[in-house]
Amino acid sequence: MAFRAALREIKGHVLTASDPAVRWGIDRRWQSQRSRARSHGLERPLVVSLTSYPPRFATLASTLKSLLAQSVRADEIVLWIAHGDHAALPRDVLALREAGLRIALCEDVRSYKKFCHSFKEHPEAYVVTTDDDAYYWPTWLAELTAGLTRANERAIPCFRTHEIALHATGEVRPYGAWRQNTPEEKAAPTLFPTGLGGVVYVPSLLHPDVLDIDAARRLAPSADDMWLYVMARRAGLQFRKVGRKVRFRNWNGSQASALYLENDAQGSANDAQFAALIETYGRVWEIA
Repeated sequence: MAFRAALREIKGHVLTASDPAVRWGIDRRWQSQRSRARSHGLERPLVVSLTSYPPRFATLASTLKSLLAQSVRADEIVLWIAHGDHAALPRDVLALREAGLRIALCEDVRSYKKFCHSFKEHPEAYVVTTDDDAYYWPTWLAELTAGLTRANERAIPCFRTHEIALHATGEVRPYGAWRQNTPEEKAAPTLFPTGLGGVVYVPSLLHPDVLDIDAARRLAPSADDMWLYVMARRAGLQFRKVGRKVRFRNWNGSQASALYLENDAQGSANDAQFAALIETYGRVWEIA
């Protein structure tokens, strides 16, 4: 009964990772699903890459277990942790190394840790960037990568997108006016990926400046998704929304220090960072 209640809470998006019933439900699914995972069958290696930091450590194991319990098996799931944060990792996260999790230490470049080191290590792989504060259902990775081949990988698949809104003059409207969480499955130069849902990159196809993290942090210190969008568009890539419209939910208590709080509800920090990127690199949505 407790397990069914836990699953109802997960499906209903009431995600309280500290609740023993919810933790038990996730553990049961994790233990049973891992043995049934199948090969991904893709033409490139598949790597899932994410980062975290101490305010998220209390719920991190639950997210990691949901990533380790996918119906298809990634070649690597790597968690990038700043050197100074390693000592604070809880035992339940460290224990997941026995289940295949790789914990790698790196320089603290904030949210850019999520992708920059994996891009360097695996330039020709499919690198899936994702966040550390949500539950990922067992077929999430299979759905995200379904139909992905070398023939169509210049349209980057992602589960969750916003559509950039433009004035008649072609100028960008404020972030708050963008069309949020678009439902249509399509590719477009104005589709903007959000990291929460997961995005599948081939690093070598992006503009080489993607690894200029000094420039990234100067222009967009808390907007790594915007940086990645601009670097993809500079290489002539588009993003494509895949799968059904999904409402992602975060773990209770995981958002106390989230980046969106820095970027605020009105999007003024997002607007400033996107403006800095466009001033530097131009109207990238117009690139053919």
